[in-house]
Amino acid sequence: MRTLIRRMRFAEMAVVVLLAPCAGRPQTLPPDMAKQVDKVFAKWDRADSPGCALGVYRGGQVVYKRGYGMEDLNEDVHITPGTVFHVASMSKQFTAASIVLLAQQEKLSLDDEVRKYIPELPDFGQKITIRNLVHHTSGLRDQWALLELAGWRYSKDLITDDDVMSVMTRQKDLNFKPGERHVYCNTGYTLMGLIVKRVSGLSLREFTTKNIFEPLGMTHTHFRDDHAEVLKHNAVGYEQEPGKPFEISITNFDTVGATSLQTTVEDLQRWDEIFYHPKVGGNAFVQQMLERGKLNNGEQLDYAFGLVVGKYKGLPTVDHGGADAGYRSDMTRFPEQHFSAAVLCNSAETEPSALVRKVADIVLAKEIKAAEQSAPAKEVVARSAGAEAVVLMPEQMAGFTGLYWNREDDAFVRIFIKDGKLQGDVGDEEPLVLKPFAESRFRIADKPWGDAVEIHFVAPSGDKPRRMEQSFGGGKPTVFEIAEAFTPSGAQLREYAGAYVSEEIDPVYRIALGGEKLRLIRLKHKADVLEPAVRDVFTGQIGTVRFARDPSNGPVSGFVLNAGRIQNFRFLRKAN
Repeated sequence: MRTLIRRMRFAEMAVVVLLAPCAGRPQTLPPDMAKQVDKVFAKWDRADSPGCALGVYRGGQVVYKRGYGMEDLNEDVHITPGTVFHVASMSKQFTAASIVLLAQQEKLSLDDEVRKYIPELPDFGQKITIRNLVHHTSGLRDQWALLELAGWRYSKDLITDDDVMSVMTRQKDLNFKPGERHVYCNTGYTLMGLIVKRVSGLSLREFTTKNIFEPLGMTHTHFRDDHAEVLKHNAVGYEQEPGKPFEISITNFDTVGATSLQTTVEDLQRWDEIFYHPKVGGNAFVQQMLERGKLNNGEQLDYAFGLVVGKYKGLPTVDHGGADAGYRSDMTRFPEQHFSAAVLCNSAETEPSALVRKVADIVLAKEIKAAEQSAPAKEVVARSAGAEAVVLMPEQMAGFTGLYWNREDDAFVRIFIKDGKLQGDVGDEEPLVLKPFAESRFRIADKPWGDAVEIHFVAPSGDKPRRMEQSFGGGKPTVFEIAEAFTPSGAQLREYAGAYVSEEIDPVYRIALGGEKLRLIRLKHKADVLEPAVRDVFTGQIGTVRFARDPSNGPVSGFVLNAGRIQNFRFLRKAN
């Protein structure tokens, strides 16, 4: 019987001619176009690898759906369009939708202060609204980063809503004043899940099932709030180190809102279609979901209600991706073409966003060509700039090397030459290779997203030092200024050694000198080598460690950790 079921599911995977979920003549991709789409996923279309499920939607119908690879390597079960995936941060749009529905019912206001519903959240002396949570402008520290600092191992140790609140209620500071910046923050969406529960009397799982999934016929979709729950046809997540076999990598969450949605590419089409024909909440609901956030200074964000509003090759898009453990996901909508594609994967090595866009390149080839022909010349040049690389002499590359500092995030990037190539150390395990497309402009080599990144080295002028400007997808550049590197002696390094504690978490952090390097040692983590940046500042996998001294440049008294979604996290040095 089990063998028969597998054969039936494998047959389902290969179906190309599909019934439409709504009235009208069923549509399918032309056979030659379907073959091109399949080639995009050829790497994963194997019986010894995890892979992806694909759903292609156009004109209110599923026009193509397929599975590539295996949902369970232990049981040799193939991925099908009906395979259920954990979709990580794609969950956020459904949490935001729940808040919008409650606002429509006048049970809350988007401008309500969060502490009205979650009074145990510390009073930071600043009003944080639900709207701030939606648009990631709250200034709250990110839950995953906080839990890691406190000793939890992401997706390995069980993480519950109570665990998230246990660290949030101890926080003393914000990353920034609410509304001043946009920094992606999972905490906000977990808090929104709790608000839904406290306002409606239903858990987020119950509320979304009753008010969204059941009305839309999304029968294989729900928020998983019990990690031990048995799910049929559920994809197992995997990750793989180079040269090694696949290993299971699954989530261990009993927390919902920021993550934990389980769904299929078939169900997602029903959700996608409400943005054209609202079956939930009406037109006002759709308009609210697509409303982009604003900062205090009036700057408009790309981030709406769990959705990112943008462009791809001249065409407007709405999308959101997700990444947890061995799961990766993305669904991108091209509203003017009534076209969307969803890619749900169970391998950490996949790049669903890039895969979705490759599918769009095939299906929307004519529309993309027309958009590019009508786009301003400057925009077309910027998008095609990476098409032909240029060759730079070693002395030209040497002019770009050095240590660069971004003041806003207190982040450092080291640019150096290795193997005849310009490379950047951004704290990851492997440096990024920069490929030039103009004398002082580079993209990232060997990464699916690399051509979307532009790095521009700018010569000093007036009172402005040499700097590096980094932008993604043509967005606002992040500026790094050249800094004078610090090369401490052994005696200087010993000044930083000691035990450090924070009143916001329990574990003791120890900094020790070993092998002429400072090493940070903490609970449940490998020792982190700290590399000197500028005086009293070091960088490592954990982020930027900025040591503080007693007045008048005395002994080291503590340090401040800055790490993207965590800022101004303070530690004091314990007395010997």
